[in-house]
Amino acid sequence: MSRLRSTCMLLLALALPAGCGGQAPQPAQFIAPAPAVAELDGSLRAHYNLLPTLSLGEPTARQYGIERSAGTALLVVALRRVDADGVEHPVDGKLQAQARDLSGRRQPIALRAASTGDYVDHIGVLPVSPRDVLRIDVQVDVDGRRQAFDFERHL
Repeated sequence: MSRLRSTCMLLLALALPAGCGGQAPQPAQFIAPAPAVAELDGSLRAHYNLLPTLSLGEPTARQYGIERSAGTALLVVALRRVDADGVEHPVDGKLQAQARDLSGRRQPIALRAASTGDYVDHIGVLPVSPRDVLRIDVQVDVDGRRQAFDFERHL
């Protein structure tokens, strides 16, 4: 009986194509990160990100004066003016932001200025849940003009 079983197993193994008929393994494909820059009117540019606070290193959290914890995310928006040579310079402005989840629930994000060398970033901490999908709406007031942009993040 064991010889018959061995023969059947051998025949079955020979009959099955390698990899169960699927394609050969392919190398991983690079997926570009979501854009994190909004080109606003004129020469104004906004760099932005939303990330869980636990993903920040301790020195960065200290620099921004925030506490790293589960259930919170950090919004960072940096305004820059781009000169004719493409060089970015800090620009002062007022920002307002709010988050919307997939159910449409909105929550304002209190932003404050945080200095990083010669630049000023605008940061705010907001509560999040695992696997949240948030759309962030940002309004920027610079030089008496109001501009807006939005972006989406999966946390």
